[in-house]
Amino acid sequence: MTTTVPTYASDVAFTPAVKAIQARKGSREAYGRVEQRGWRTEVDENLEAFLADANSFYLATASADGQPYIQHRGGPKGFLRVLDKQTLAFADYAGNQQFITQGNLSENPKAYIFVMDYAHRRRVKLWGEARVVEDDEALTTSLMPKGYRARPEQVILFKIEAWDTNCPQHIPQKFDAGDVAAALAARDARIAELEAEVAALKGEKGLSVNES
Repeated sequence: MTTTVPTYASDVAFTPAVKAIQARKGSREAYGRVEQRGWRTEVDENLEAFLADANSFYLATASADGQPYIQHRGGPKGFLRVLDKQTLAFADYAGNQQFITQGNLSENPKAYIFVMDYAHRRRVKLWGEARVVEDDEALTTSLMPKGYRARPEQVILFKIEAWDTNCPQHIPQKFDAGDVAAALAARDARIAELEAEVAALKGEKGLSVNES
């Protein structure tokens, strides 16, 4: 069996079959220029900041015969941590005990992370390989968000091969309920402050009239 050595980082997604369709539909030249510029393969400051603000993402895996599966992962902001320039990690909390993701990774390490920021209409796609770490208590503890009520069962490490961003086209703008509640609370506090100022001014005006 011959293994094709990638020429560009984007080859992880732009396979020969994909490139053939791009050529047939007229986008190959444009994406050829994208290849020349290169997809990123390491975490930079922008990606690290983006992940630090994320409280949700999707992890895609596939079985040995190619059956895909997508699993949602959520937690406090920043629970998906950057360990180094090419490694992400998170504490995997105990859940429904199906273990589809872990089963897939045991026979096929290829994985994909999709992070969506609905509020700012941004998304990041990361290709790589993942593995489950079950027997490293120190690592698990270090990745567990303080005060978060969940039971960590293991750790998943994700090694980045390539990552890219998408344009905001067709992304609906949505806001996190916690952020909306905080904004409304700040608004209500400001309204109460202004109402108190108006009442105080009215009181001062009434006092001036009485004195005259």
